[in-house]
Amino acid sequence: MEWFTADGYWLSRLIFQRALAVVYLVAFLTAALQFRALIGERGMLPVPELLRRTRWWEAPGLFRLHYSDRFFATVAWSGCAVSVALIAGLDGLLPLWGGMLLWALPWVLYLSIVQVGQVWYGFGWESLLLETGFLAVFLGTGDTAPPVLVLWLLRWLLFRVEFGAGLIKIRGDACWRRLTCLDFHHETQPMPGPLSWFFHRLPRPVHRVEAAANHVTQLLVPFLLFTPQPVASAAAGLMVITQLWLVLSGNFAWLNWLTIALALSAVDWHLIGGRPPALSAPPLWYEVAVIAVTALVLVLSYRPARNLLSRRQVMNRSFDPLHLVNTYGAFGSISRLRLEVVVEGTADPVAHDGAHWREYGFRGKPGDPRRMARQFAPYHLRLDWMMWFAALSPAYARAWFGPFAERLLGNDRDTLRLLRHNPFPGTPPAHVRARVYHYRYTDWRELRATGRWWHRTYVREFMRPMARPVPLRTTGRP
Repeated sequence: MEWFTADGYWLSRLIFQRALAVVYLVAFLTAALQFRALIGERGMLPVPELLRRTRWWEAPGLFRLHYSDRFFATVAWSGCAVSVALIAGLDGLLPLWGGMLLWALPWVLYLSIVQVGQVWYGFGWESLLLETGFLAVFLGTGDTAPPVLVLWLLRWLLFRVEFGAGLIKIRGDACWRRLTCLDFHHETQPMPGPLSWFFHRLPRPVHRVEAAANHVTQLLVPFLLFTPQPVASAAAGLMVITQLWLVLSGNFAWLNWLTIALALSAVDWHLIGGRPPALSAPPLWYEVAVIAVTALVLVLSYRPARNLLSRRQVMNRSFDPLHLVNTYGAFGSISRLRLEVVVEGTADPVAHDGAHWREYGFRGKPGDPRRMARQFAPYHLRLDWMMWFAALSPAYARAWFGPFAERLLGNDRDTLRLLRHNPFPGTPPAHVRARVYHYRYTDWRELRATGRWWHRTYVREFMRPMARPVPLRTTGRP
């Protein structure tokens, strides 16, 4: 079937697959380095407890068969190894079925991780990686021509990512309709980057242009993905430029980079030169598999598409346990004030305001007002992100903040590895507390005079001082 393949998109497929493999590598590396403190057997939200209270069909995965921290580490590091192999192009050296199995492996591994990740893996880019990775399995490898149907499914996914994000903004917060949201967003976003201070200090008319350009890119441009070339390529290029702007202005894990990879799959690189290599016709079993997957995705797209059209649109929702087709969106409302939870400890035996309280330093979230924000994306600092949600409402932290404080009181090695600075490197603190502060960016004059990027003001108590458990004493009597 000649209509089944698109030989001219062989380079688009190659670029997309290598970019996706890099994102997979970052995702697995994030899991491998952070899981013990977050969801390990002795973590804040242990996986074994989750498995005991849920049924297997609610969240199927490898860990339904067995869980241990060693097995989780094996899964995560195996995902890293497979990702490196895909980056190196091993899939192109295998027969078609072998390449498909190689692409299916990281999808199965990462799906298993997300299924037990709980709140730490509740972000939209987790589902986006799984949905993208599932489609990549059927994109073909090596000298097999890429199938048109899967290329269109990738565009359908990109459309939902961008259009869903645009709709949730225009429906959600009035400041998006007034073009004023970016007066606040660069300051109040979950994890600012090193340039966020400068973005915030741009003139307000520039912020209006930013917001208007965002609406154009997310509400109008996505429809051009389904038009003939070169218009579709131009639309994808505009999306890439917008995503790079977001990369410069903040830390959003791999969301922007994965969106860029999807956009690059829609570019017809043949337009800028280069002839495709000799590509073989796909076998019949492959054509049947692609058609079946396309039908499945179209059926599963009903609820996400209905969600797009609904006045009660929700963001980042999965409608099936395998995360095959999902809804996306971000920043349907914008915070006007930046609140931060500051965690402190003291070695004093009695906890009071006059005690010598020392602050814990986080890697990514604002803390020390003199410390310039760092660039971490596409790497994802899960604890730092959840601390931002905790400042918005204690309800977001109810399940894990107490266990987090308990582990600080014990100088838990795995937990401290998630932090930048431990003020108690020897003996753990006697008490730990948490307080909420209002953070705002300094202006140019304050920055030059004080060297501070932030000005902070105490707001309220978040967690009362928690004491280190007193060990039980034995009398030696029988």
